[in-house]
Amino acid sequence: MSFETFRFHPQINAGIRDLGYHAPTPIQEQVIPHALAGRDVIGIAQTGTGKTAAFVLPMLQRLMRGPRGRVRAMIITPTRELAEQIQGVIEALGKHTGIRSVTLYGGVGYQGQIQRLRRGVEIAVVCPGRLLDHLERGTLALDYLEMVTLDEADQMFDMGFLPDVRRILRLAPADRQTMLFSATMPDAVRALARETLRDPLTVQIGRSAPVATVTHAIYPVPEHLKTSLLIELLERTNARSVLIFTRTKHRAQRLGDTLARLGYRATSLHGNLSQNRRQAALDGFRSGRYQILTATDIAARGIDVTHITHVINYDMPQTAEAYTHRIGRTGRAARTGEAFTLATRSDTAMVRAIERLIGEPLKRETIPGFDYNATASTHEIHADDTPSCRSTPPRHPEAHIHAAPRRRSAPRDQETGARPVRAPRMTGMLRTGRSDRREARRKRYASDE
Repeated sequence: MSFETFRFHPQINAGIRDLGYHAPTPIQEQVIPHALAGRDVIGIAQTGTGKTAAFVLPMLQRLMRGPRGRVRAMIITPTRELAEQIQGVIEALGKHTGIRSVTLYGGVGYQGQIQRLRRGVEIAVVCPGRLLDHLERGTLALDYLEMVTLDEADQMFDMGFLPDVRRILRLAPADRQTMLFSATMPDAVRALARETLRDPLTVQIGRSAPVATVTHAIYPVPEHLKTSLLIELLERTNARSVLIFTRTKHRAQRLGDTLARLGYRATSLHGNLSQNRRQAALDGFRSGRYQILTATDIAARGIDVTHITHVINYDMPQTAEAYTHRIGRTGRAARTGEAFTLATRSDTAMVRAIERLIGEPLKRETIPGFDYNATASTHEIHADDTPSCRSTPPRHPEAHIHAAPRRRSAPRDQETGARPVRAPRMTGMLRTGRSDRREARRKRYASDE
C-alpha cells in the first residue's frame, strides 16, 4: 500500500514526498481512511509508530476545503516538547498547503502567541492550561472548531490534566470530529473516551512491549552506589548518545551537573527549566553537542531523537508500561540499542511486573571489579536528592551570593527581656477571580512537569 491510495490533495502529497514517505505504517494504514471519512477514532499505539502523521494528514486534507484564518482544528497534548514536535510535523507535511498553525503552551509570554492568533491560523497545538488561559482572556474562541485530537491521553491523565480536557471539550462544538491517541488505556482514559467520542473506531497496534531491536539488562545495586555504578557503565560502554531517566526533576538536574563536572558532555531536561533552556538542551542533544541527557519521564515524552544508542534507567519507572516507553527511545528506525536499569532491593516488584509484560526474564548483570560493598563516594546522589558529602561543590559557584538574607531579630526589651511581636509579613497580593485560577493552574502544571 502507498500513500497515493488515500488520494490526498496534491499539495499534501508534495509534503509527503519531501519527507521521503513511501508506504504508511500500520497505524496510518488503519486510521487514515476512517479519519478522512469523518469518523471518531481511538488509536492505541506506542511512540515511534507514526501516529502523529496518522492524525495530521487527515486534518490537513479537511482544512484544504473551507475558510482560512480561523482555528478549525486543535491538537491537545501534555507537554511543550511534544507540542513543538507535532508542530514540526504539521509544518513539514503542510509545507505546500498554506495552512498555518500555532503552538500554545506555558513557560513563555502571551504576546507572541496572541499575535500569531490575530494573524490567523487554522490549527492550534495546545497544552491544556495555556489554552484555558487564552479562552479566559478572550484571545481564542472555539466557535469554528471542526476537529480535535487528544494526543498521549494516558500521559495527560498521569499529569492530572483530564479535568481541564473535559472542560475544553465541553466548550467545543458538539458536532466536531474527535480522535484520541494513547499508548495505554487506563480506566480514566476509557471513561473520557466514552464521554467525548461518538461511536469511535478503535485501532490497536501491537502490544505494549519493547521493540525487538533493543537489548536490556538489570544491574542490581545498593541505592547509595547508583551514581558510581552509572559512571562505571558509561566508562565501559561505547555509548555515543545516552538518555538517562530519573524519578524527579531535582535528581535529573543533580545528576546532569555531576556528570558535567566529571567531564561528560551532559545536560538535563525537566520542568523546572525555562522553555528556552529546555529547547537548548533538547537541540544540543539532537545535534550531538551533548552526549548525555538526564531527564524525567514527563519532560522526555516529547523527545524524538533517532540516534540514541543507550537508555539508562537511573531510577525504576513507576509502571511496567512506562518502562516500554522509556526504552523505546532507543533502537528506533531499524537501529539497535541497549537499555540498562539500575535496580535496588525495593525495585523487585516492579522488575517482576516488567518481566510479566515483556514475557521474558530480564538479564541480570554485574560489573567485574566494581565494589558493591563500598560506602558512597563524594559524587553520589542519595534517594532524597541530596549529595552524600558536604564537601561536594555547589552547582553555581556564586550560589551563596543569592542566598536569602538572614532576618535580624528585634532588640529585646531591657526590663522584661522579651522581643516585641511583629505583624506577619505579607507574602503576596491577594488574587481573586480568573487570575487566581490561572495562577493556581500555572503552579500545578509547573510542578507536574
